Amino acid sequence: MRISKIEVFHLRPRFSFLKMSTDEGIVGWGEAIVEGRSRTVEMAIKELEPHLIGQDPRRIEHLWQAMYRGTFYRGGPILTSAISGLEQAMWDILGKSLGVPVYTLLGGPVRDRIKMYRGIGGSTVEETVSNAKRLKEQGFKMMKTGIEAMAHVIETPAWVDKQVARVSAIREAIGTDCDFGIDFHGRISPALAVRLVKELEHCKLAFIEEPCLPENVDTMVTIARSTSTPIATGERLFTKWAFREVLEKQAAAIVQPDLAHCGGILEGKKIAAMAEVYYAGFAPHNPLGPINLAASIQLSATVPNFVSQEHAETGHGYLKNPFVIQNGYIELPTAPGLGIEVDEDAIKDKLYDGDWDTPRWFHEDDGSVADW
Repeated sequence: MRISKIEVFHLRPRFSFLKMSTDEGIVGWGEAIVEGRSRTVEMAIKELEPHLIGQDPRRIEHLWQAMYRGTFYRGGPILTSAISGLEQAMWDILGKSLGVPVYTLLGGPVRDRIKMYRGIGGSTVEETVSNAKRLKEQGFKMMKTGIEAMAHVIETPAWVDKQVARVSAIREAIGTDCDFGIDFHGRISPALAVRLVKELEHCKLAFIEEPCLPENVDTMVTIARSTSTPIATGERLFTKWAFREVLEKQAAAIVQPDLAHCGGILEGKKIAAMAEVYYAGFAPHNPLGPINLAASIQLSATVPNFVSQEHAETGHGYLKNPFVIQNGYIELPTAPGLGIEVDEDAIKDKLYDGDWDTPRWFHEDDGSVADW
């Protein structure tokens, strides 16, 4: 079997699907994107293409090593996201060629269904609380919200009180038999994060995600040591090498690699195994489309230290058979490969040029840049 063609489709609202064709007629799908840089990732794929056309897609580890190490300059979001989408498609092809789900090839499932969570959303406290109640009524056992505000290095007590009031309202609305985490999104300075985390202790959160930016692991260690709330991170970390320091220093109790960014399915498996050694949980990040969700489900099925799977899209209008969430869980798919079939006719009306850009935030008081 040989790779014969690689195509990228940019789809609204901000997805990029990768289609890998073979000379035997088997097609594999993946998601290859960096949010706001989808066309840059597409160019990285085109640069890797000469090294892939004509190769056997079932030699996944070999081709991964050639793509990652062969560029000399390793890592980073663009290269690893390009590799991730290509690698997902290779696993899809391998599973289809053997007639088995990818999770069978990864050692077999350790659970029968996958616990799901999603973002709560809402422009006001009242709307957020209402949405949280609705998710609980739908059967979700876990959900997530974010800090919906810009932050200076140090903020006023009023700013802190406003964030605490919002999170407290969610906890009061959903009770203690349903869990939720809060995503600081790297917007908060370490000093302010320590203060805010302390004020949120009474909410008994499932986790606090990216309490500060991920570049300096020691700052996250300081935050982790200041609280009993589990710290989670990983969406902006790439490959096993980036997660090594986080785990060695025990900066996080939950790792959140994104299989569209971290290097793909097998790299995610290696990260999960590293986390298991430190008794850390594994909760794959995924605000992207249904192909990345499918890849994440295949891997999560095999990970003993799995916590919950993030999702934003179940596949309506993208897949012929979208995922179905019942009481907060997705049953393991049984179809071969990633277990999905892309509806190529349905996605035609979602095609666009991939020009979605990340928001730019500026502080109102002085016009300086704020972290989004």
